[in-house]
Amino acid sequence: MAQNPAPHPGRPLLAEDVLLVLFQPASGTIAGENTLFYVLAGAVLTELATQGHVTVGEPGLGGARVEAVQDDAPADPLLRQGWDYVATKPRSAQTFLAAVGPQLRGPVLDRLVERGDIRREKRKALGLFNSTVLTDGGGRRADLVEGVRAVLEDGAPPEPRTAAVAALVSASGSLPQLYKEIPWKSAVITRAKALEQGDWGADAAAEAVTRTTTAIAVNAVTTALVAANLAPPQS
Repeated sequence: MAQNPAPHPGRPLLAEDVLLVLFQPASGTIAGENTLFYVLAGAVLTELATQGHVTVGEPGLGGARVEAVQDDAPADPLLRQGWDYVATKPRSAQTFLAAVGPQLRGPVLDRLVERGDIRREKRKALGLFNSTVLTDGGGRRADLVEGVRAVLEDGAPPEPRTAAVAALVSASGSLPQLYKEIPWKSAVITRAKALEQGDWGADAAAEAVTRTTTAIAVNAVTTALVAANLAPPQS
């Protein structure tokens, strides 16, 4: 069994939390692989805007406009890639997702492995062929999923980061695959859609930037999935 490497320093990115929730330990797979790069890019966009590195306009005819805040590049290299893309000129949110997303899965997964949240283990298939499987590395995924479940099923007041994770996971169309941990029922569907649209409840008023930016990013993800004929299931 492979040993865990040293944990990655610093707080996990929102994209890391989204990917970790989508990871399915029972099968060693990631839910929603077909939509994953759009969702991870949406998480990067949300984080860039929340931290003030970019501004995101309201959705319009051509989609929301993403513009870099000059001389305020993020230190994190994954966020920096997204910032660099809009630093030369403003882009639509959909263009941002399509350009930035395809490069994210590998580095984000590597970070989760570095942190010990996911393990890569070497195994032999049929006793002959070496293969690498992904397994759960510890308790952080369980804590994240429980936080999302409490918000969606129990109606718990959402902490902004948990609400953003829930909204992005919902936008991916992958919540039904998590039914063993987050029951797929009408109340959960309704709450998830409300979070997607920025309805986080009165207590979230102080988190207006995160709420609004997440809603814009989710809208961009949904638009991209529809355009790619990968629309999530309708309730």
